[in-house]
Amino acid sequence: MSERASTSGPLSRSAMAYVLAGGRGSRLMELTDRRAKPAVYFGGKSRIIDFALSNAVNSGIRRIAIATQYKAHSLIRHLQHGWNFFRTERNESFDVLPASQRVSEDRWYVGTADAVYQNLDIIQDYEPKYIILLAGDHIYKMDYEQMLQQHVEQGADVTVGCLEVTKKEATGFGVMHVDATDRILEFYEKPKKPPTMPGKPDKCLASMGIYVFNTDFLADQLNRDAEDVNSSHDFGKDIIPYIVKHGKAVAHHFSRSCVRSEHETTAYWRDVGTLDAYWAANIDLTDVVPELDLYDRNWPIWTYGEITPPAKFVHDEDGRRGYAVSSLVSGGCIVSGARLKRSLLFTGVHAHSYAQIEGAVIMPYAEVGRHARLKNVIVDRGVRIPEGLVVGEDPELDARRFRRSENGICLITERMIAGLRSRAG
Repeated sequence: MSERASTSGPLSRSAMAYVLAGGRGSRLMELTDRRAKPAVYFGGKSRIIDFALSNAVNSGIRRIAIATQYKAHSLIRHLQHGWNFFRTERNESFDVLPASQRVSEDRWYVGTADAVYQNLDIIQDYEPKYIILLAGDHIYKMDYEQMLQQHVEQGADVTVGCLEVTKKEATGFGVMHVDATDRILEFYEKPKKPPTMPGKPDKCLASMGIYVFNTDFLADQLNRDAEDVNSSHDFGKDIIPYIVKHGKAVAHHFSRSCVRSEHETTAYWRDVGTLDAYWAANIDLTDVVPELDLYDRNWPIWTYGEITPPAKFVHDEDGRRGYAVSSLVSGGCIVSGARLKRSLLFTGVHAHSYAQIEGAVIMPYAEVGRHARLKNVIVDRGVRIPEGLVVGEDPELDARRFRRSENGICLITERMIAGLRSRAG
């Protein structure tokens, strides 16, 4: 009899989700000057980390731990506000685990594996049978129960969540060479010539940074790795290649567990790690039928629900009409005689009269002054856009004043606006 058949109830009841949320996200430039990448805002109300956490909760997992490190205050505050509904009397737990030099006085987390190893005693106190390790910085919807079932049914030492990507895209991932049963034969970290999939010569199988282990097996591997002075203590570089060589590593295809509503036709997964990718993923949500359905009530994205009044649109005069087309406008926003097109406004944004805003991702409590014209921009939290400022029409001028991406997206922060004021003075 298989382990799955002899288990009552879903495997998620015996699992802990451990989220690695310490990454800086340096490719997001100044957007992560004050916050870690998992704490960056996304989709009008959420933070990036909310997707991994929501997947865990919706999958039935009720023990969750989050390892934080880089500029974690914003992230920790969000977790305290939005994820404090777990109750110990229901055998639930929610632990935030900042790097706290638990191994030695001069050692922070030195790799993804070390970020788990240093908290191994905390994990073992809860006695989970399975550990599912998650990256806290991707946008997707996934039922982890399906991955847990495959892990048990195939008797794997580790099960690795995988995406199908093109050969060109694969050079930026950990890539797996698998056989017809999805057993991983080789693991390559960001290869120049990635191996393709059986029967699909134009596709490669790339790691999502999601791993399932039996807890006891993981503990053994982490203890072994901690004693290896030549290890970088990283899952992708050290732990997974070792298991591929000495144990049984199996690939789990994201398409098997991707959660889709009736309006979603593709298996949606995004790494929003660059300004261009971040902007595009947010703006895509303004499509009539976006690839990512945030309105799916069967798989909600949990987050901190700030108490705000409804969004308001005021003034109805020629040239001073408050309206939005193909846009998402969050609670607490006031569109006062401004025009919005294909834009996303987070909580509490105020757009003043005669402003023209197109292709804009504007974070909470920013303010757009009168007569400003913004096109293809990302505006950081709390930024005050001066009256009459024009961005998105003169590439050379934009590049001198703001952070301009390869695709022409301009990031605007408060420090950049302050620089404009100092030069004007």
